[in-house]
Amino acid sequence: MSEKNVRLQKIDAYRWLIEPTGGMRVPGIIYGDEVLISALGADRSPQQVANVAHLPGIVKYSLAMPDMHWGYGFPIGGVAAFDTAEGIVSPGGVGYDINCGCRLMTTRLLFDDIRDRVSDLVTALFQHIPSGVGSRGQVKLSPREEKAVLTEGSAWAVAQGYGEKNDLETTEDRGTMAGADPDKLSSRALERGRDQLGTLGSGNHFLEIEVVEEIYDEAAAQAFGLVKNQVAVLIHSGSRGLGYQVCDDYLARLVKHMGETGIELPDRQLACARLDSARGRDYLAAMACAANYAWANRQILMHRTRETFEKTLGKSPREIGMRLLYDVCHNIAKMETLPVEGKEMRLCVHRKGATRAFPPGHPALPASYRAAGQPVLIPGDMGTGSYVLAGTRKAFEETFGSTCHGAGRVMSRTQATKASQGRSIVQDLAAKGVIVMASGKGTLKEEIPEAYKNLDQVVEAVHGAGIARKVARLRSIGCIKG
Repeated sequence: MSEKNVRLQKIDAYRWLIEPTGGMRVPGIIYGDEVLISALGADRSPQQVANVAHLPGIVKYSLAMPDMHWGYGFPIGGVAAFDTAEGIVSPGGVGYDINCGCRLMTTRLLFDDIRDRVSDLVTALFQHIPSGVGSRGQVKLSPREEKAVLTEGSAWAVAQGYGEKNDLETTEDRGTMAGADPDKLSSRALERGRDQLGTLGSGNHFLEIEVVEEIYDEAAAQAFGLVKNQVAVLIHSGSRGLGYQVCDDYLARLVKHMGETGIELPDRQLACARLDSARGRDYLAAMACAANYAWANRQILMHRTRETFEKTLGKSPREIGMRLLYDVCHNIAKMETLPVEGKEMRLCVHRKGATRAFPPGHPALPASYRAAGQPVLIPGDMGTGSYVLAGTRKAFEETFGSTCHGAGRVMSRTQATKASQGRSIVQDLAAKGVIVMASGKGTLKEEIPEAYKNLDQVVEAVHGAGIARKVARLRSIGCIKG
């Protein structure tokens, strides 16, 4: 299918249709307002939305959120669900950083309590939390311990003293994905995971100190424990080298054997396996291992953050009061029961650069959040901050319980590096009231604020479309990056 055949038709203020042509089995729908859609320019992600619609077993639509941009096979921001009879699983629909996700912690502190200590906190966090390409943590795993991490996820970390049992209550799926089988990982993947647990990583991964700036939904904010001027910490990290290797290994395997499946693909990057095939089951078992590794990783990062706050500020755990509001994953394929045309269906939902957004009343949510809906965490660029939203019934019925995951890039890393020449990114951000530290200057150049879409516009699009609702906005005051 050539790109000129991908035409977007406006459905309403926040939805755009790609009608089925050629081998498309379902329509494509892209979320975004006029400004966001017009800003896509030469980005070929709408073509990828159409390409995904060719895959067997796809249900209803191929979807993309307003933070969408070009990715491997699936667009980043892409969502697609597949039935269990004919459907497939595709590593390109999950992404290389399996279970890359966000974890938001609130505290009892207000901004005035740390106004003069932000620099100290950022420096201490940078010193105590390993970051950067290939960074190694203080947790050294034996082969037996690594397999326990891969099957138990966050629960393993808590059992080792990295946090509290309450942390599991407010982690998506309690921080453990069932069906993980370490025997489905290559020796190289296991090797890469052995010494990277408790590390932040590089690129768009970060740890950010934030302050609650605005409340939009008082009832939901109260349920989530958010108040104005409150200090919070947002962590964005994933499964590190282990997850990357799992994706790389299985893409190579599936591309090699695509001729055996009888599935015609418009793009070889969509290489996939039937859900009921041995290769499909193997990938899901390996992906679950990487997902569990990522949850354990963020759990340990949170524990280190708690310790650093307490030591730096000289306050007790009770005075700091750091608690996990929620942890959400972005890059994942999950078996979920969802409404389709008025009936409950068991589906394999791919969310690549997209966030689960389950509605009020859903049994998967902690009891204290059920009246409000699932917390949805949407970070922006490092000079902006983030939003907390809540899942809705409309998302459950219209987007397979999914919404956006961030601001979304508008510049490649090469373009951003070129655009940042001659500037001091540290000074630019300091002028905005944000103290930032990074392992390498190259990361800051790649992650300049203008490399991303306008976070407020992206959030307004999902809020206006009704697939998440605004609860609170937080502004950044300090950030560490790899």
